[in-house]
Amino acid sequence: MAAAVVSATPSGHAFPTLRQPLWGVLLLLSCFLWRTPAANTNKPTRPNILLIMADDLGIGDLGCYGNRTLRTPNIDRLAEEGVMLTQHLAAAPLCTPSRAAFLTGRHAFRSGMDATDGYRALQWNAGSGGLPQNETTFARILQEQGYVTGIIGKWHQGVNCAHRDDLCHHPLRHGFDSFYGLPFTLVNDCHPARPPEVDAALRARLWLYTRAAVLAVLTLAACRAWGLAPVSWTLVTVAASLVLLFFGAWYCSFGFVRRWNCLVMRGPSVVEQPLDLNSAPVKMRREAVAFIERNKHGPFLLFLSLLHVHIPLVSTAAFSGKSQHGAYGDNVEEMDWLVGEVLNALEERGLKNTTFTYFTSDHGGHLEAQGEGGQLGGWNGVYRGGKGMGGWEGGIRVPGIFRWPGVLPAGRVISEPTSLMDILPTVAHLGGGQVPQDRVIDGRSLLPLLKGDTQHSDHEFLFHYCGHHLHAARWHEKDSGKLWKLHYTTPRFQPQGAGACYGLGVCPCSGDGVSHHKPPLLFELTGDPAEARPLSPTSEPRFHTVLDRVAQAVAEHQRTRTPVPPQFSPGNIAWKPWLQPCCGIFPFCSCQEDVNPKITVSDPQLS
Repeated sequence: MAAAVVSATPSGHAFPTLRQPLWGVLLLLSCFLWRTPAANTNKPTRPNILLIMADDLGIGDLGCYGNRTLRTPNIDRLAEEGVMLTQHLAAAPLCTPSRAAFLTGRHAFRSGMDATDGYRALQWNAGSGGLPQNETTFARILQEQGYVTGIIGKWHQGVNCAHRDDLCHHPLRHGFDSFYGLPFTLVNDCHPARPPEVDAALRARLWLYTRAAVLAVLTLAACRAWGLAPVSWTLVTVAASLVLLFFGAWYCSFGFVRRWNCLVMRGPSVVEQPLDLNSAPVKMRREAVAFIERNKHGPFLLFLSLLHVHIPLVSTAAFSGKSQHGAYGDNVEEMDWLVGEVLNALEERGLKNTTFTYFTSDHGGHLEAQGEGGQLGGWNGVYRGGKGMGGWEGGIRVPGIFRWPGVLPAGRVISEPTSLMDILPTVAHLGGGQVPQDRVIDGRSLLPLLKGDTQHSDHEFLFHYCGHHLHAARWHEKDSGKLWKLHYTTPRFQPQGAGACYGLGVCPCSGDGVSHHKPPLLFELTGDPAEARPLSPTSEPRFHTVLDRVAQAVAEHQRTRTPVPPQFSPGNIAWKPWLQPCCGIFPFCSCQEDVNPKITVSDPQLS
């Protein structure tokens, strides 16, 4: 029989045979036991998930998307270390419906979270409309898989239904374990020195009614002095007019809207009312870093829903006046600082390689936002249109940046059509969950595309709505590589040819403010991303073929629509005092958090 031997592996490591002493075998087993946990730690099957969404950010405002005058080094670093999408699309061009689609992976009309006509976004914390409880968010899917889930920042999906504490639309009822931020959104009313934004027309009418009431009081007083009016008429009219005058003056001077719409909640409780704009960035940073620290052993899902860069564009002293583009540029650079602080928190805790990080915006820049310094909205690059415009690329094309070191290739750029609605199936896939099978899901998992396992998006057709009106549709013809875009309805810009609807807040979806196109406007986006050269049967031989194929897809898509309760009905939109979140004594709600609003930055150019 041959003597005992030591066999060698191709790498040169020697392993003892069974004829060697027992201690050698035990030593070998101990080495494997020590090595296994480290390997599992380095390659997790379920990553932490960080989703960052800006508000009203133009795709052209970031360095990685071509901007050369605004400083966004932290977001640019995400793109360098990950995958960047150049044709990432919002499902709606306005805040509430876009975010509803993002959270659920479904067009907003499927949950009643888009306008039939009239209001296109939630207007009050004390309205009864909001994301229905039977909708499934990506947070709920991951919560059921053992993830700790949190949202920090803007919600804008409703709060209560029937009474002040039912929280039927609150993040805690939609799969989030924790919430810190604004249940509503930022509006000009949050700044005492800015002009009104919420129901400005109603305020103008209220002032008219108040003045009429004062005139009536004076008239009755004169009539009473001449003995022409009963005492009861005078007393009732005076009392009613004084009440109307008091609340009218309070409401129209921003006290009402600012105090009741601009507030901060921690979980189910109001902790700051009204919102302190100057300290908001520090608080968002504090809460995000604290969430990461608490849950660093994972897995966690954090949705950081930024307040930047929505008007009224209040920046802290460290950033105010430091950019080349006024208040908007200052706000963009402050936003990038905040993103960098959160990314640093991951790295400091060794979580960079085990975290799937995503950055985007809810829709394009707000072209109609104007102030004393001129333009207050974002830059949408070469793309036409902006916020509120149902089909134009400038309103729906948004940044899409993904980073997961060691899994996603660094520096990759993808030009396939993708959607914010794709995040739910992507996140569900990452967390080991399943997308709901009892409803239409419009999103598709992006993981095969991001990892390079496939070269094409699963979306052959995408549909672009303004309220419940279909304004445009696109067809990615994979055989030819052509990207066709049809506009059925477009806004009429005011003034004509301006490219926006100045004086209207945002462009309308229907009525006299839009144009209907028969035949539809046709563009080929690969060669004309700015949608500047509409095609015709003369210039495009396949004109009618393309229109017919997209019309067939639209008809198939429309058959998936079913009636649902409208969340933006007048009854749901209206302010209701019994639903108003409040700390302190109603209606004079008031409380403040104690926080040091100082920001320290490392960039000497910004200090």
